[in-house]
Parts: sequence; structure tokens; C-alpha cells
Amino acid sequence: MPHTEAQGAGNGGISGHRTRGVPGLRPRWWTELPLILLVYGAYSAGRLLARGDVTTAVDHGLSILRVEKAVNLNLEHPLNRLFTAHASLGVPADFWYASLHYLVTPLILIWLFRSRAVHYAAARTWLMVSTLIGLIGFSLMPTCPPRLLDSGHGFVDTMAQYSDWGWWGGQASAPRGLGGMTNQYAAMPSLHVGWSLWCGVMLWRYGRGPVAKTAAVAYPLLTTIVVMGTANHYFLDAVAGVAVMLVGLLLVKPVQRLAERARARLRPVVAAALPGRFGSGSGSGQDTGSAKGADAGRPVDATSGAHASVVSGGCQTSAGERIPHQRKLGAESGSRGPRSARPAGRPADAGDGAAATAGGAART
Repeated sequence: MPHTEAQGAGNGGISGHRTRGVPGLRPRWWTELPLILLVYGAYSAGRLLARGDVTTAVDHGLSILRVEKAVNLNLEHPLNRLFTAHASLGVPADFWYASLHYLVTPLILIWLFRSRAVHYAAARTWLMVSTLIGLIGFSLMPTCPPRLLDSGHGFVDTMAQYSDWGWWGGQASAPRGLGGMTNQYAAMPSLHVGWSLWCGVMLWRYGRGPVAKTAAVAYPLLTTIVVMGTANHYFLDAVAGVAVMLVGLLLVKPVQRLAERARARLRPVVAAALPGRFGSGSGSGQDTGSAKGADAGRPVDATSGAHASVVSGGCQTSAGERIPHQRKLGAESGSRGPRSARPAGRPADAGDGAAATAGGAART
């Protein structure tokens, strides 16, 4: 995962354990944004490529429907009939399905990045790993959603029914004319439900106040109802979306450790390519090097081996002096009058040195 900059300390990770490496790290947006776009691009491209055979997708959908009816979990039919009969429910549900999936999740990511930076890396890793697992599910099990089944199965595509109310067309939740660019058989698992669950967990764990807690519960619950009522997913699709998120959560720590190893191997290569921007040390060695950085350019006294304090080019102070040659100037001032007398070995202060300097300037 991308390198980060330290900012405070704290406990990190979804599970509450301290994050590996330096705690309390603030990620860099210019490395995070390309990473997120890369994963999302892979997700979108994968949905397009993993279309599968239509007959196979329909068979998978009917199999899911049969299993649900056998265990009395067929919740899609009553919800779909309710949304179809009442536009006051169907239209908001269609807007919910077509937009919030792509708005709420990025907003939660940005909120974590800005306000909960200690926990951001683990949360982002969880979301990305789960998304890639979902992509594998789309590829291995293309599934026809309820809305695309034969009308004899009793489902109505509410997004087609209310397409005049929004920007989407009758084919899919995509904007009009772009329905052919989406994989309409990527129903299993439901990442609408999976992503909403991730958002709910983030709000519950890191949000404050009753509003955040209420939204944490309501958002994934209402999203699950919406995906079934609009006939876009089966109930078991929603269950699979939850399962994908749980598997992704279990993989967060191993993925982070793997990323750290990859960073450790790449660091010498990057340091060799950009020698002026990266140090040779890592971890505590980097902290030590940075602490000593101020002394790196100072000359070393030949007798004591200590760094001499550099004031400006060519001017050096020694121990007990505040300005260059303070002892020498103080000694000259003391030799000219009783007012400058002081105990032997006592260094001159800044005022004496300044006065002596002024006197010397006047004499010249």
C-alpha cells in the first residue's frame, strides 16, 4: 500500500489492534487517489468482461429463486409488488439504487481520510479486497437478476417502469443509452449491499452522535430492501454480499503485511533511482537519521571530536559563547578598564560581547 506520513498516534485497524509500522499515519492523497481509481477501474472493467452466457445466468437466477422458495426466504416478490404499485416508494427506491451506491461510499472514504486517518488504511484495504472478491464472484457465477427473468415469474423492473422520472434508461441503472456498457448479469454477490454494510460499519465505529449511529443501521438495511424491491437482486445476493465483506475483513491483516513486504523490497530500488529524495535507513533508523540531520554538515572539532556550532559561513562559536569570538572580545574589553573585570573563567555574556564589538567598530 502507498507510503504515508506520520501524524499523531493512536490505535488503528478495523479490529481495534494497533496498525503495523509507525502508528497514526496520514496517507498521501496523491497516492491514494490513483490506487482507488485503479481498483474501481478494474472492478468496472471486470463487470464488462465477465458477462458469461445468458442461458447460464438465467439458470443461476432460477436456481437461487427455487432455493429461496424452498426455505421461505422469497422476500423479493412482496417488496417488488409494493414498489410497483406505489410510485411514492418505487421512484425514491430507484434513485437510491442508481445513485447512493456511487456517492455515499466515496464520501465515507473521504471522511475517513480527513478525520480518521489512523483507521483509513485498514478501512480502505477492507473495501478494496472485498470488491475484488466480488469481481471473482461475478466471473464465476454470472446471475440473471429478477427483473430480467421472464415476466411469468412475477417480477417487474421498476427502473424501466419509472425510467421517465430519472436519468437511467429501461435497460439498467446506467444513464440512458449506456445500458449496453454494463454487465446486467453481475447480480451475485450484491456489492450494493456489501458496500452499504462497509459504510454502516464505518459510521457506527467512528461516527459520533445518534445521527451517525442511526445512519449506520438504516443505510445498509434500506439498501437491502431497495435492491430486492427494485428487482435488481435476490435475497441470497444480499447474503452473499455480506459474506464477501466478512471474507474481505479477514484478509485485511494479511494483505497489509504483504504490502509492507513489497514496500520493503521496493524501497532500495526507489532509493537508488532517486538518491536525493530517500534515505538509506528505515523505521527507527530514519527517525535517528532525521534527528541527526541538523548536525550532518557541521565541522568536527579535531581535539574533542564534537561538532562545532556553525553560525554563518566562516564563523564558529565554541562552548560558552553566544556570538562568534565572544571570549576574545570579552578579554579585550576586560584589559582596558576595571568595569569589565570578572572572575576568572567566567564567560562573557552577549551584552559584553556586543559592547565590545561596538567599541571595536568605533575604533576602526
